[in-house]
Parts: sequence; structure tokens; C-alpha cells
Amino acid sequence: MEQDRPLVRDVFPDLVAELATLLADEGERELAVCVRDVRLVALCDCGDDFCQSIHTAVHQKGTPYGEGHRCVPLSPSEGMLILDVVYGQIMYIEVLNRAPMRSRKP
Repeated sequence: MEQDRPLVRDVFPDLVAELATLLADEGERELAVCVRDVRLVALCDCGDDFCQSIHTAVHQKGTPYGEGHRCVPLSPSEGMLILDVVYGQIMYIEVLNRAPMRSRKP
């Protein structure tokens, strides 16, 4: 069940604070609010050492998002942060080429 999954902000609070700031700076005010309530569905299992991406919604691996999808690249001071958004819902947070994130146990 979705509610049983931890909020990303409880596990990676620094990341969510940074995302909210960057989204607001880009004029993505609705996403800046929504990012505070996304759930950690799964960590990326691609195996690449530069990837710390986060699935924030259930999506069948290997299938395109389809209609309503847009990519929201942000400009962090380190690495890359890119959101996959479908009809206003953040589905995936790409976290690439960054120092290891510090997590808190939910």
C-alpha cells in the first residue's frame, strides 16, 4: 500500500529541501509543493555507481511513461537532478553524479 512507504523527505531530507528550492526557482511552484509529499517506492537498481535515483510511484520497468509525461531538468550545484513527471505527479527523481546522499531511517 502506498501509505506504508516512507516519505522521501523523511529518508533524504536534504535532497527534498534542495529539490523544493530548485523547483521554486524554476517557477515550478506546484511541483515544489508536491515534492515534499512523494513516497519512496524503490531505489534505482541499475547498478551504476553514479546513480542514486528514486522511484516515487509504481511504474512498469522498461515501459515509456507515455502521454502526459514531461522531463524537468534542474540546475543543482553538483551533479544532475531530473524529475520525470506525469500529469503533475512526480514519478521518478534522477540523482546522478553526486556525492552519496545521507539517509535517515524512516
